[in-house]
Amino acid sequence: MSSRGVFFSQASTRREHRVSMAMFAEHRRKLCDQLLSDGLACGVVLLQGGKPAIRHETDHEDVFRQESFFAYLFGVTEPGFYGTVDVATYQATLFAPKLPAEYAVWMGPIKTAKELSDKYGVNVRWTEELPIALTGAAVVHLLCGLNSDSGATSAPASFDGLDTLDVELDKSARLYNALSSCRSVKTAAEVELLRFVCRVSSDAHVAVMRTARAGMREYELEALFQFECYIRGGCRLQGYTCICATGPRSAILHYGHAGAPNDQELQPGALALMDMGAEFACYGADITCTFPVDGHFSADQVLVYNAVLAAQHAVFACLRPGVQWVDMHRLAERTILQCLTQGGLLRGSVDEQHAAHLGAVFMPHGLGHLLGIDTHDVGGYPPGTQRLQEPGICKLRMNRALEAGMVLTVEPGCYFISPLLDAAQRDAIQSTFLVPEVLKRFVAFGGVRLEDDVLITADGCENLTLCPRTTAEVEAVMAGGPWPQETRMR
Repeated sequence: MSSRGVFFSQASTRREHRVSMAMFAEHRRKLCDQLLSDGLACGVVLLQGGKPAIRHETDHEDVFRQESFFAYLFGVTEPGFYGTVDVATYQATLFAPKLPAEYAVWMGPIKTAKELSDKYGVNVRWTEELPIALTGAAVVHLLCGLNSDSGATSAPASFDGLDTLDVELDKSARLYNALSSCRSVKTAAEVELLRFVCRVSSDAHVAVMRTARAGMREYELEALFQFECYIRGGCRLQGYTCICATGPRSAILHYGHAGAPNDQELQPGALALMDMGAEFACYGADITCTFPVDGHFSADQVLVYNAVLAAQHAVFACLRPGVQWVDMHRLAERTILQCLTQGGLLRGSVDEQHAAHLGAVFMPHGLGHLLGIDTHDVGGYPPGTQRLQEPGICKLRMNRALEAGMVLTVEPGCYFISPLLDAAQRDAIQSTFLVPEVLKRFVAFGGVRLEDDVLITADGCENLTLCPRTTAEVEAVMAGGPWPQETRMR
């Protein structure tokens, strides 16, 4: 393993990335420093790792994925662990479950505490020792906080004997907010990890672009993406359910779920919207490409596609520390409205259109979100901020100023969604901006979304995504041209 904790193989068709346990030690130090600066000078932080997930009432166990806060601090891949961090000394201890002897028959050799300690770089004890180990601690701090995206509250650690200890449930969410703050600004090792998973995902998107043909099924593109991510980058899991939408279904924002499982046939002349991202070591990419199934954009497709691309470029040009994310959402909306007006779909002043919230009709989702261990990573609404309630912006997953070290998605989109367009046509104000005779051409159009993952730097941003973006690049790649092109490598 290199000193940077990352290794790329020399093989041209396969990439490897190795994560050093030093990354998680840095996260623990970062958390303790944050807590100390917040006035929490003593005590032990106690987190509980994830539990095995069993499918309903059966004995089928899903592939385990670690709880995100626990993954951030410890990097443990197995279920059933607990972990502590002494705030004053940074000392960490893991508590592993004692597995039954039969485990070795079905699941493989049982690791000793020493072997686990060597693997994770911290002292390891058994979970049954937790009450004794924590006796005498000044206070035990338990994680409790509200996730601003899901609306769910994190479950604090629990075990037999916890009630005998001096426990502080984090009712003020001080620990939760400190961890969220730490996760929102990435370390150098995290950036390298995200750079890796974004490149693997970008290459897989290009492979999907090159393969797509009319007559295929959407799930074939999903299967190819997963294959490429796994065989080229060792990414066994995806960051989220793949959205492989074509034709009118590309206007369904979260297509691909169990009720609409990427199962339709690709039709000639349709657009394909592919929102997919691999996950590696719990860190995921989130990338969306839109391309014509036939390899060539129609005039209407160029109009809408370039409107979205212009919005993305306008945002990229403004990204830097101190910029308010809400302002970037508004910029994307205004850019799309301006392009649609120039294209004849809308009439009137962009200022008046924007004041009437017309942007939310065509882009009903937020511009983007923080990215890291979770696809919608924590930290978007730090203490003192709140979700704005105006249309479109109410869906933003972040309302804060950007900071160097943040990784976030920039994903403007333009969609022709019948319920929203019908409501706009009935609205006394919004209807005055619509050009019905032109919009009727777009009833079955679907939508376009372009989503890149970017790192905020000291004076701008770095795009971690490497996918064809201009219509010329997309068409050239789909025709078999090289990628990345030399101009994009500079």
